Amino acid sequence: MARSDKATAVADITEHFKASTATVITEYRGLSVANLAELRRSLGESATYAVAKNTLIKRAASEAGIEGLDELFAGPTAIAFVTGEPVDAAKALKTFAKEHKALVIKGGYMDGHPLTVAEVERIADLESREVLLAKLAGAMKGNLAKAAGLFNAPASQMARLLAALQEKKESEPAAAAPAVETPAPEAPAAEPASAE
Repeated sequence: MARSDKATAVADITEHFKASTATVITEYRGLSVANLAELRRSLGESATYAVAKNTLIKRAASEAGIEGLDELFAGPTAIAFVTGEPVDAAKALKTFAKEHKALVIKGGYMDGHPLTVAEVERIADLESREVLLAKLAGAMKGNLAKAAGLFNAPASQMARLLAALQEKKESEPAAAAPAVETPAPEAPAAEPASAE
């Protein structure tokens, strides 16, 4: 590879590193060109799968400010540069690796930190962003309904209490008007006898 071609390749890989939300480093030894094409299709448009020489990848990673991956750049290396959801790309790679034992996930890089194979697999086991958002919305909707019920409870309890008091008042027999005591006619007082 000519020196200018190497510089162009390093610049291209560096740009991929900088534009990616995550990267997954793999070893592809034993995969055919048809297998690689199938893998690229399974990754979709949210990821670019590139094969490059380890020395070029190391130099590009260094220029992009990515550290901690040098030990992963051994053997035939290919990198999935993820520009979309890391979960979707990790799922596609994990599924492909199960079906094609020649593909080996070595690790990755996301949010400024190197990822182990186990961490990449845990990301692959997550549900997609849309599913997680739907679950969150459902949980929030249920909690909002409960909260609305709690806020409405005092008002509805007061309304029921007033209705019960009204029914009780209406169902009591109309009490006779209180009897007005009429004073008994007073007997004429006896006149004191005069002493005559």
